[in-house]
Amino acid sequence: MKKSLISLATLVLASLFSVSALAKLPAPSDEAKAKAAEAAAKTAHGNKVADFQLCKSREKVAAHYYKTAKASGKPTNPPVATPACADPGPFVAAAPAPAAPAKKS
Repeated sequence: MKKSLISLATLVLASLFSVSALAKLPAPSDEAKAKAAEAAAKTAHGNKVADFQLCKSREKVAAHYYKTAKASGKPTNPPVATPACADPGPFVAAAPAPAAPAKKS
């Protein structure tokens, strides 16, 4: 009896929480959309910077490997051709869109 009561209470609570999770949020304002777009642009730029740093570190490791292998007389394979590392530069925020002109009535 006690187990079925606990199971029933758990089921009721779970159904209440699931109904509240289905509630709709209001549409984001234009300002919130602009903030989200800027955050996405910053994240994308951060990813480009991380890719650039990873590329530079790979080049450094490969140069060290070839230098030490050559000094110790070990045979090495020729390096694989890879695209050059592209520096993304500093983050530049996009210019805000001009506000729509007010209508005259």
